[in-house]
Order: sequence, then C-alpha cells, then structure tokens
Amino acid sequence: MLDFKINEQNCIHCGQCVADCPASIISMEDDGYPFIALDKEARCVKCQHCLAICPTESVSIFSLDPADSRSLVGGLPDPDKLEILMKGRRSVRRYKNENLDPALLQRLLEVAWHAPTGVNSRQVCFTVLDSKDKVAQLREEVMAGLVKLVKENALPQGMEFFANFARIWEEHQTDIIFRGAPHLLIASAPMRVASPMPDCLIALSYFELFAQANGIGTVWNGLAKWAINDLVPATRHLLGIPDDHLIGYVMAFGKPAVQYYRTVQHGPALIHRAL
Repeated sequence: MLDFKINEQNCIHCGQCVADCPASIISMEDDGYPFIALDKEARCVKCQHCLAICPTESVSIFSLDPADSRSLVGGLPDPDKLEILMKGRRSVRRYKNENLDPALLQRLLEVAWHAPTGVNSRQVCFTVLDSKDKVAQLREEVMAGLVKLVKENALPQGMEFFANFARIWEEHQTDIIFRGAPHLLIASAPMRVASPMPDCLIALSYFELFAQANGIGTVWNGLAKWAINDLVPATRHLLGIPDDHLIGYVMAFGKPAVQYYRTVQHGPALIHRAL
C-alpha cells in the first residue's frame, strides 16, 4: 500500500501532482481531490514527486509527513559560491590522523544517498570504514595480500605496478594506496539493477561535493578499488560487500592536512554542439 493521502483542508486542486507523476498513476476524483486507484499502485516508482511538488503540503505518501521535508523556497545555494565549490574541489592526499565526528559522517552519507539512480532503484549501498583503526586493519589485509602476490609473481598483467606499492609499504610504512586517510567509502549496487555503475558514481559525486562543502577532503581511489575488488578479493568478504554487488568506486576521505586557496584554471571546455 502506498498510503497516499490528501489533506483536503489544504489542497487547492491545482493538479500539479497529477501532471508531474512520472508513472501517470494519479488522477483527480470528481470532487477535485487527487487519488491513486488500487490497480495502479504497483506502477509507483517511489520518486515522491507528488510530495515534493505540492505547494501547500497537502500530499502524503508512504506515511511521510510533508512538513518533515525541507523547503526549497529560499533554501538553494548561491550559484557563484556553488561554482567556486565545484571548480575548487581538490583531490586530497594528505589527511589529519583523526576520525570525523560520527554525526557529521552520518549526515554526509544520508545526504549523498539522495542521489538519483536509474529507474529510482535506490539500491546503492555505502560500505563505510568509520574509523582510522578500521582503515588500518583493511590496509594490513590488503598489503599482506599484495606482498603474497608479489612473492608468487601472481600480479595480473597490467597490475605489476602494485609491486612497488607493496615494497614501499614494507620498507618505509608509506601508504600509497589509501593515502593515510582515516575513512574509506565503497559504493556498490546489485548487478541486477538498471544502471549499477552510474548509480554508484553519481552517489559518490554527491558525497564528495557535500563533504568538501563541510571542509572534508576526498580522493577518488581507483587503486583501492583495484586492490579490494581485483587483487585481494578476500577483502570484499571481510568488508561484507554482497557477492551480487558491483563495486562502482572507492573514495578515501577525512579532515585534510592541506589547504588550497584558489580554483585552478582548466579549459576551455570541450563542447560539441550537435545538429
């Protein structure tokens, strides 16, 4: 059951929820109030457009109270500041050796999970290492696995460069793969959904921008992804990532031990105006 309800005292019969429903399952009753017929409920994609578009907080679905949503009116960021954030984000590879506040970390994850997904599947799973001790444990497992592969001459073709990372770790305890970050985020999604890889990448993009808006450094970590997914797959099971999930990407993050003062100057943009 969708538990689709209308506050008849507030409803102004504007029909916006009807017009904007992607599944076209909302209709107007003869008395002018929106409703969803029982035989159409299965077509709902759970997007909540109806709740979001109602100007008078009259629509409730899934037992959600529209008053608990945040208003978009007057709440959007200044475009110039958002541009500075997007142009000024940096890949951070130097971190303070301390954990994030748990409440902030939870907020980052909750906001990032609002990212769009194909067919609104909402199946992206965030596997997070929420302390530097947990990252250290994973690092030990990965490095031990890499050392074993090197000794057995078993690194896959094209991945031979990982031998150097293992050597540097053994000789100097210098972490090239995880960059000494106190936290790690792995985005995965079931392979059965429509677009698992894009869903994960979009979710991590949301995470990165909101993290950096909160002063948290991030780095897209392809080395960690290869190590966990391809070279030392036992770590997938150690982390509890389901076998039927595709790992979209891995992101290291934490309080940065470096500060940048200005945007860089890429460009001009590669733009092809078709037709």
